Amino acid sequence: MSKKRWILGAIIISTLTLTILNFNRAQSQGDMVKRGKYLVDAVGACGHCHTPRAGAEPNMRMYLAGHPANAPHPKYNFSLIQQDIFMLTAPTLAAFSGPFGTTFAANLTPHNETGLGEWTEKMFIDAMRTGFHQGDKNNRRILPPMPKDAYANMSDADLKAMWAYLKTIKPVRNEVPAALNRMGRPF
Repeated sequence: MSKKRWILGAIIISTLTLTILNFNRAQSQGDMVKRGKYLVDAVGACGHCHTPRAGAEPNMRMYLAGHPANAPHPKYNFSLIQQDIFMLTAPTLAAFSGPFGTTFAANLTPHNETGLGEWTEKMFIDAMRTGFHQGDKNNRRILPPMPKDAYANMSDADLKAMWAYLKTIKPVRNEVPAALNRMGRPF
């Protein structure tokens, strides 16, 4: 076999191999995003808190965008404990107030300024594992009603799939208010 034929054969085989590898990588990335959608929408039911509602219906224009910036939020009164009321919720079902303070469902969209756009996959996974905002123990704790203990026990593969899906959804500009302590002041 001549040297030219050998080189041509090597180029063809290399090209085919790279094409197949890229196809498989794209297919597995697509599978990861599909799995992430399933985990976010069905298993985690993230939209139940992170997608604000108007009455019973979720506002899909605000899918996973968190509590609307200017929407009212509940204010807990400790006398409610005597009535066995532990937590109040906003009409949007995206803000919660209790003895812990007031929390607002975060913007999970990939918006660079108001959502997870500046986050890395590591920050997301660390936040789910540690229960601290951006996975940094110097930041505030992720507060109720976020089921952080359930997410802490998820596999890396599942958290990566959730992250892959969240990066594909429509970015929504929505500056969610900062969590408030029991005195109504930001943490």
